[in-house]
Amino acid sequence: MTRNVQKIAARVKALPRKEFDEFLSWFADFESEHMDQWETDLERDSQPGGRLDFVLKRVQSDIAAGRTKPFDEVIFNPLHIMKSW
Repeated sequence: MTRNVQKIAARVKALPRKEFDEFLSWFADFESEHMDQWETDLERDSQPGGRLDFVLKRVQSDIAAGRTKPFDEVIFNPLHIMKSW
């Protein structure tokens, strides 16, 4: 944790309960606004020609070549992941 973040954390911890609740409410709104931007950026980057285009092409290539496993097989068998290492 950087020195600035440590200072902020200490100040937040020292807030009286009412101001702490006010801070949490503000921070939740702040975080929500930034998540909306993150989702917008991700949607844009996922479009053909976007920043993640190379990832999508790699995934499509892996699927076409049979180098993937069904999602539920991986989720319900976590040892499968370890075997592939």
